[in-house]
Amino acid sequence: MVRTLDGRDPQTGRQQYRDFIGHVRIWDGQMLAITRDPAANGSRPAEDVDIPRDRIVALKPIPERKQRQQNNAESTGKRDA
Repeated sequence: MVRTLDGRDPQTGRQQYRDFIGHVRIWDGQMLAITRDPAANGSRPAEDVDIPRDRIVALKPIPERKQRQQNNAESTGKRDA
């Protein structure tokens, strides 16, 4: 996860942030290139995003999710009689 600066709210003047979740493609010390994950609800496809170093506020590594195991009958191919 990468948190970036996203300007100030015109109503409140408070700093706004934008979070990107995806996979790092390139980091050259100046620019972080990631492939952003698609939205879970399908509203946004995956996309490549370049983020300049001066906009990055925080980085948080998120491990890949483990594949959920199928129930025993499905995984062994056996069914109850």
